[in-house]
Amino acid sequence: MEATRRALADGRSGLTHWRVDQSGFDTFVGPVPALSDLRLPERWADWDCRNNRLAYLALHQDDFADFATRAAARYGARRVGVLIGTTTSGIRETEEAFTRRDADGALPPSFRYRRAHTGFAAADFVRSVLGLQGPATVVSTACSSSAKVFAAAARLIACGVIDAAVVGGVDTLCGTTLFGFRSLELLASTPCQPFDAERSGLSLGEAGAFVFLERSAGAARSDDILLLGAGESSDAYHMSTPHPEGLGARLAIESALASAHLSAQDIDYVNLHGTGTRTNDAAEDKAVTGLLGRRVPCSSTKGATGHALGAAGAVELVISALAIQTQTFPGGVTTTRQDPALHCNFLRAPQPGRVRRVLSNSFGFGGTNCALLIGAAVP
Repeated sequence: MEATRRALADGRSGLTHWRVDQSGFDTFVGPVPALSDLRLPERWADWDCRNNRLAYLALHQDDFADFATRAAARYGARRVGVLIGTTTSGIRETEEAFTRRDADGALPPSFRYRRAHTGFAAADFVRSVLGLQGPATVVSTACSSSAKVFAAAARLIACGVIDAAVVGGVDTLCGTTLFGFRSLELLASTPCQPFDAERSGLSLGEAGAFVFLERSAGAARSDDILLLGAGESSDAYHMSTPHPEGLGARLAIESALASAHLSAQDIDYVNLHGTGTRTNDAAEDKAVTGLLGRRVPCSSTKGATGHALGAAGAVELVISALAIQTQTFPGGVTTTRQDPALHCNFLRAPQPGRVRRVLSNSFGFGGTNCALLIGAAVP
């Protein structure tokens, strides 16, 4: 958290140049270099893949795993759920396994499909590492995946199925996403520039982020962050393009405000989905300004992290929580000149300010939209 806070305060980007092997194209990505040499402890060796390595690395930041284990002892392991968002899970291991097929086409015996490739692998791994026994599921709804898990976990808590949950997301770079987004002509050849007049596409990233969500009990501590509301919509306008008027995004934001019993005037900052593609930024701008006006400070932090796809929602909710804790608006660190056709109050550099309630947007392919509202426990 501290390293992330410093990077945001300094306006630093983690995007680096990457020439994709044997592909003939260059792009910028947000990689986690430590994953190349990381190996899981022997007891988790059967789960070894880049995605689970990143999950393990994230779980062991800031004493999170120890906190979750202590909380599980307090609630009971069966009363703590695990809800994880991801898109491609460990498909990178499948890609590599196919390059090592034998003469008969058989995959190498070391390849473990169930614990690496499958969508459920991430939740299965996290639940095993933390020793939890509650309901576990993976949500895979493209770029809204790890935002929607917060809404799903809140529902399970509200109806009494669980008392708490480990929620979050993990996604790693692989050929499937790199070549897939290239085929859609959505990858920028330079670091992505959300809401910039010269924006030309997105930069892929990889990330892991986890949050412990629990039932409110008694008086909140002054440093608590509350999940105030969540809104979801599915506009199904197009497989890979949002509704040009941002109708799906608008529905999700309206629903989040309604569930939190808040109005537009109550929002201090919006962490935009802000991918850096021309259509996505334009549609989101219409949704945000149409509902919240042009007053509220906004920025996209994907210029710092890259677009972490299934992990983006959780990463950006953590960044939103940091904004509240530090009373600082994050800036769009790679954006130099806002597109004059876009009208939101986009911040290009971090700046201090009153941040008590934050809206965080996550919009995925196929029109799967989620907006989350968080706030300080003491307004």
